[in-house]
Amino acid sequence: QVQLMESGGGSVQSGGSLTLSCVYSFETRNRPTCMGWYRQAPGKAREGVAAIDNRGDRSIADSVRERFTISQDNSKNTLYLHMNKLMPEDTAMYYCAVHWGVAPYCLRRTTDARGWGQGTQVTVSS
Repeated sequence: QVQLMESGGGSVQSGGSLTLSCVYSFETRNRPTCMGWYRQAPGKAREGVAAIDNRGDRSIADSVRERFTISQDNSKNTLYLHMNKLMPEDTAMYYCAVHWGVAPYCLRRTTDARGWGQGTQVTVSS
């Protein structure tokens, strides 16, 4: 089974930066082809933020494309989300999850993602 644990969230003022981390573990026989970051704000549906597949291809949501980046360190079993120029609209619970598609589908098809950790809260004040 897949085990995920997010960390690194917090409260920050507009324009600030945060880096989120996701430590993961999964079976080699059922190795995911993609990992992604997703977020959910109160009253809104969960949405994809950024994804990276096993080829290293990345897919970033339009709303954060020029501000967020995603990276992965397999030696540490850790996925990262680097967030810059944060805005109040970025306030949400952030989750990491695994997927078995390529990056664009990993990003968009949130219902196909699996593993969801406990999430880490990001709050951006104006």
